[in-house]
Amino acid sequence: RYDVDAIHMDDYFYPYPIAGTPFPDDRSFSRYAASQGFSSTQRGDWRRNNVNLLIQQIKYTIAAEKPWVRFGVSPFGIYRNKRSTPDGSGSETNGLQNYDDLYADIKLWVEKGWVDYNLPQLYWEIGHKAADYTTLLHWWNANNFEQPLYIGQDLKRSVDKNELDVKIRQSREMSFVQGNCYWYGYLMLDNYREVYDHLRSQTHRAKALIPAYTHMHKGRPAKVKKLADVFTEDMHFLTWEHPKQPRNPETAQRFVVYRFRKGERVDISRAENIVKITPDNFFVLPYESGKSSYTYVVTALDAFHNESKPATIKVKL
Repeated sequence: RYDVDAIHMDDYFYPYPIAGTPFPDDRSFSRYAASQGFSSTQRGDWRRNNVNLLIQQIKYTIAAEKPWVRFGVSPFGIYRNKRSTPDGSGSETNGLQNYDDLYADIKLWVEKGWVDYNLPQLYWEIGHKAADYTTLLHWWNANNFEQPLYIGQDLKRSVDKNELDVKIRQSREMSFVQGNCYWYGYLMLDNYREVYDHLRSQTHRAKALIPAYTHMHKGRPAKVKKLADVFTEDMHFLTWEHPKQPRNPETAQRFVVYRFRKGERVDISRAENIVKITPDNFFVLPYESGKSSYTYVVTALDAFHNESKPATIKVKL
């Protein structure tokens, strides 16, 4: 019914524990655990299996209805502390744990492909005694099975501690981190301590494409055809042909327009040359002096954000 790009689940699975208040699932455990293959000493495994089934079924339901729609989670930032893992595979942290306390086996979901991206909430400051941001960043980068990984940033804490730029730089140095997500969103809208202005002018100056979800579909849409510049009485614009099939995710859904100055090397990996990302098959050109020469490039994006081969045209503005 809704034209969404993704379904996102936050960090609530089994409730965050309250000291002295056990989760009241005795009746359910007694009724179902044995028939599902769990002994009386395996309540933790049974709970994790319940959440695993939920995550798996959500993924399969989405894939059956709209296979291009992503399903992702933003789990609490610690998977397991090292002291909780017999093989020492956990992080050098000392805090609440997804696996042991929330019964959320994030690593399994990523490994099995039940989530299309992982967005752990690394809200602590650099050097935090129980949960150091840098330690957790490296741990998730090494334990996400090379699948899409984004980092959840606490805007207020990071700005107040003057750490946001350092955290973003560290995340960009990781091999498998593909971006950052900022929480709370309203702090961005309210431009808290000018954070929106700073990110727009310094950190995210250029438009950028969403990384392709090649684990969902590795192909690329066809190249646009008949790219041309057209003059009318009051407009100069680019136009191109490419049939759109909204229900076929492997065909073009959006188009990317790049611009390069005369003599500049054409390289569509450079995001700073993107001038427009549009669902339309035209782009209105700016008027300059009529003497400036540019190369324009148009590519197509499918619903998985795979990019087509480029079509190129030289234009004088």
